[in-house]
Amino acid sequence: MQGKVLRAQSGFFWVQTDEGILECRLRGRLKKERQQSDIVVIGDDVEVMRVSPEQGAIESVYERRSRFSRRQPGSRGQWKEDILIANVDQVVLVFACANPPMKPRLLDRFLVIAEYNEIAPVIVANKVDLVGSDQVNVQFAPYQQIGYPVLSVSARQGSGIEALRDRLEGCISVLTGPSGVGKSSLLNALQPELALQEGSVSTAVNKGRHTTVVAELHPLGGPAGGYVADTPGLRELAAWLVPQEELAWCFPEMRPFLGACDFHNCLHTHEPGCAVRQAVAEQTITQERYESYVRQLRNDER
Repeated sequence: MQGKVLRAQSGFFWVQTDEGILECRLRGRLKKERQQSDIVVIGDDVEVMRVSPEQGAIESVYERRSRFSRRQPGSRGQWKEDILIANVDQVVLVFACANPPMKPRLLDRFLVIAEYNEIAPVIVANKVDLVGSDQVNVQFAPYQQIGYPVLSVSARQGSGIEALRDRLEGCISVLTGPSGVGKSSLLNALQPELALQEGSVSTAVNKGRHTTVVAELHPLGGPAGGYVADTPGLRELAAWLVPQEELAWCFPEMRPFLGACDFHNCLHTHEPGCAVRQAVAEQTITQERYESYVRQLRNDER
């Protein structure tokens, strides 16, 4: 049978099939065939063989049409790819307006990963009830000017939830963002029967506490269907192997100026005749986003 992986934990995989959900393990030969990245992750389309009424074995994995991944420390000081979800249509980047404070450079890193993987990003500004509309505009209007869709919502008050639901219908989406921004609360507001545990924010460090510890793909109700993944909160994020020469393309506002520099291999940091730096000087590209680009170019995650 063909199925979709909804949950992966400790070598077990829960796969949605036309005949219900099966708890599956991997065939031994599959473990040997694919070791360059995660063999199976949520969102993967797989072939399974039923071995008992409620259990199965994953025989093969279909080619992934997209993935959302980050860089993670591996063994012996090497980096490895951590794939959060496969076959995703859009990534919903949830950031709080306050508690914890919104960090633009962290949002920029999430956006770079979405752009590099060519997955449509949607920005959700949660906890709008904690700040005024003017403050929301200060924080997120620069991203709207670039062209990113920004949804203002309050999981606690229920405002903006229907607009978010419309965005999710018929798609495979992943909700991600820092800890404590309200991802689980938003999913509970969208689909109360999920009854996901909701966390708090540490007053000592003003960072969110992890409540989601395992990524899971939830089927959505409604006529259009769809799936949405809740992922563990990420306090740090680094893009997986984005080549230096391709990083500027991941900033959409820079794209009109790429290829117009005097040097074809320009990295837009110090080279003379740089069209990107000229656009920054003319305020066509904001200084904040440019500095974010430079920090990522240098692997500076502050």
